[in-house]
Amino acid sequence: MQNEKKLTELELQSKGRKVFMLMVVFFVVPVLVVILMYQFNWKPNGRSLGELVNPPRLINSPNQLSDDKGSELTEQFWINKWSIVYVADQCEQTCLDKLHDLRQLHASLYKDIQRAQRVLITNTQDISKIKNDYPDLIVINKPIASVSNLAQEFQINAENPLVSNRIYLVDSLGYLMMSYPASFPLADIRKDITRLLRYSWAG
Repeated sequence: MQNEKKLTELELQSKGRKVFMLMVVFFVVPVLVVILMYQFNWKPNGRSLGELVNPPRLINSPNQLSDDKGSELTEQFWINKWSIVYVADQCEQTCLDKLHDLRQLHASLYKDIQRAQRVLITNTQDISKIKNDYPDLIVINKPIASVSNLAQEFQINAENPLVSNRIYLVDSLGYLMMSYPASFPLADIRKDITRLLRYSWAG
């Protein structure tokens, strides 16, 4: 009986060690990998095709911003999902063409589509046509002063983000990490995003 009790205690200790090791593997190892990736600028499966924001830039959302549904934009907005972002002063034809590209890009993610969201930051106030054509697009356009401040968070190479016609990628921790110039091929943007989603445990 005593031997059986000792055996049970040993089994419990063994199980406890296994659980601890699993926790290390699932929680500690990924963090160490990401730290090493940033420190040594290592990117799995080859280099990124777009322009890497180095170091990644935490997006700070100005106060009082709201989306097209009237919901206040908090810091949590950028957390848990990857954001494919486009910035435009007035969303006219060039902007509308880019929104079409963003929808195609998002749809092409297939099983990962729920891990990403499309975001338009614009000073355009009448967005009825945009929302009619792209009902699942998140539009941030109020108030104008705060929109302009948020837009500046996406400044790359001293360009004005409101007219640069770039696509930006914000990771699921809220960091701006990639940008793509106006003429950048959509297929290459998709390659970058699918690779990043494949190797990301967050979002």
